[in-house]
This record gives sequence, structure tokens and C-alpha cells, in this order.
Amino acid sequence: MDTSGAHAIETIDDLRGHLQWAIELEHATIPPYLCALYSLDPARNAEAAQVVGTVLAEEMIHLALAANLLNAVGGAPKLDTPELLPPYPHPLPHGDRSVHVHLAPFGPEALELFLRIEQPAAADAPPQTDEYRTIGQFYAAIEAGFRTLCDKLGEEQVFSGDPARQIGELHLRGGGGEVIPVHDLKSALAALAEVVEQGEGAARTDVWDGDRDVFHPEREEVAHYYRFQELRLGRRYRTGDTPQSGPTGEEIAVDFDGVLPMRPDPRTADYPEGSAIRVAQEEFNQTYSLLLYQLEEAFNGGPGELQDAVGTMFGLRKQALALMKMPTGDGKTTAGPTFEYVPPELRN
Repeated sequence: MDTSGAHAIETIDDLRGHLQWAIELEHATIPPYLCALYSLDPARNAEAAQVVGTVLAEEMIHLALAANLLNAVGGAPKLDTPELLPPYPHPLPHGDRSVHVHLAPFGPEALELFLRIEQPAAADAPPQTDEYRTIGQFYAAIEAGFRTLCDKLGEEQVFSGDPARQIGELHLRGGGGEVIPVHDLKSALAALAEVVEQGEGAARTDVWDGDRDVFHPEREEVAHYYRFQELRLGRRYRTGDTPQSGPTGEEIAVDFDGVLPMRPDPRTADYPEGSAIRVAQEEFNQTYSLLLYQLEEAFNGGPGELQDAVGTMFGLRKQALALMKMPTGDGKTTAGPTFEYVPPELRN
């Protein structure tokens, strides 16, 4: 597989650079999925909240897998950096510039964005190292880079990272899949497959990701793209269904009135300094920046920080829900979290 071009993966440094991009890409899904999840009334939209919640938990696993891959090749994952929180809306990192990541409540527009992000690659789509059309093509290019470098330099030279920095498990409610420690080509390929299969299916022609459904163990789990299709079309996939057939199983009820009307792409600058909404948004941003710090520490040799990070996420939920219940004053919308980076010197 050829990955030559302006951003070819021909050296270990190229590979490290692309794996840092993978961290930025996996993180880019988390704020929009959080906004959609927090906006859902779980009493009126239990199934939709379950779907978005499981995808979110699995994106956190993908983030840990990307960090394991980068650590395995002697890199240092960076998360506590403004690169992870560009102003919204912004293009998907290093990807298709027409896919703009927004912060919005759950609804048809949010689902369309999520489907664009998780879009499966066509069966014959080539690997793409940059400005990729699909996430699957980007990871195919990383896989090709691993294989090429192992052939050229040998596995020992490629996998030079400290094994103690590998994350072995991540306890999150509701997500399928597992965090795979990476120490050689075989485990690297398994980690890459875990990310791609959960996103777009176990084969590019399949709707299933190869795991069992966390909430319905009798069923196979549907890949992220097809889980969002289920919500968009109001029906579940069942055995025998394909991407072409669409879902033919039981109905999923989505109550679009049971969603908090968060104003899309909120910014602290929209509100006066010292106002209740702005103060609450600034507190949320402090907490989210702390989360990025904790994740960076965890992925750089301090795995004990992971439990603290999970605790911080529970605090974020409480802050976001409080914001989404604060009227903006326009008679229609409520406030929401802004996900603006707070530099370390300005933190509480």
C-alpha cells in the first residue's frame, strides 16, 4: 500500500506525527458527542442516550489506543494543548475540510455530522495519510506505515517505547471493546483494527463491529456509523441486515422534544464578564482543561491519573447539565459548554 506524498509515513518521526494526529482526531469527536448526550432527557430518550453514551465511551477507548500506539514507538502523547480545542466550528483535524465539527444538541443536524465523521470507507478506498476522506483510510495509511517501517528497520527498532507507559484497561460504563497494550506489530495491528471496526464495521461491507452489544448481550454490536443510522432512521439493525438493506429490526423511538435546546457553538464571549452563564462556562472550561491534563499525565507514565480523569468526567456532566438549563434570553435556547482551552497559568 502506497502512502507516499506530502505527508508520507517513511520514518519513525513521520509515524509519531501521524499517531499524534490520531489522538487529535479521536479527541475531536468527544466534545460534540458530549453535547448531544448531555442534551438528551434520559427519561424520554433512553435508547438515544444509550447509543450516544456507548459511542462516547468507545471514543475514549480509541483515544487510549492511539496513545498506546504512540507510546509504543517512543512518542509522547500531547493532550493538554490548545491544538485539541480549536474554536468551534472547525474542520475535522487533518481530514476532509468539508466536515465541520459543531457543538450542538442532539437532533437531525447533530446526527448528520456524526454520520459524516464515522462514514465507512468504500471497499476499494486507498490509504490516505492527510486530508483523508474517511477515518478508515487514515488508519489504513498508519497501518501501511507500521508494516513498511517494520520491514525496513525491524520491529525492535520501531517499537522502542517504554512498555510501562502502556494503558492496559480503562473502566468506562457502557462501552464495548478493549484497550490493547501495544508492544509489537501484531498488537499494533490489533489496536488499529479495534478503532476502525468499532467505527465503520468489522469489514467495510458489514454493519457489525465484531463485539457483543453491551446492553443487549444476545445481539452483535453495531458499528458507530450504523448506530447513528439506527437513530436517524428510527429502526434497529438485525441479523441479516446489510449497509444496502438498511435496518429492518424493531423501531427506536426518538423524542426530539425531549432534548434541551442548547444554542449551537456557544462561546464565552457571547456573554458579559461576570454574568451567570459566562461564569458557569468558564468553570466548565477549567474542568475540561483539567481533564486534558489528567489524560496527558495518564498517557505519559502516570496511569493512576486515569481514575481521577473518570471522576472529572462526572463533574463535567453536572456542569454541562446546569448550563443547558440556563436560558440564554432569546426565548428559545439555553446555554451550553464552550470547550475553550484554558492555559495552565490561568487555571484555578
